[in-house]
Amino acid sequence: MPPTSDAVLAEDQRRAEEVYDRVIRPALRPEDDGKFVVVAFEADDYEIDADDNSAIRRLKARRPEARLWLMRTGPQAACRIRGVAPGRS
Repeated sequence: MPPTSDAVLAEDQRRAEEVYDRVIRPALRPEDDGKFVVVAFEADDYEIDADDNSAIRRLKARRPEARLWLMRTGPQAACRIRGVAPGRS
């Protein structure tokens, strides 16, 4: 996959955080605090799990071509990844 520009990453982050605030945050339970949330921001879809790989696998199984953003529940993002299915850019 070719390098992703900072502008594209910034827009992906903005979109993922918007989905987090609008869709995910209202659905969070106290036991979700500190878990990983992976967001398919183009589809308003997500998975939450204590294990980041488990959440990613479940969401990719449902949305194999989705671009993903990974963060932790709570106030700070844990990290970011961008996933694109082979053949897409």
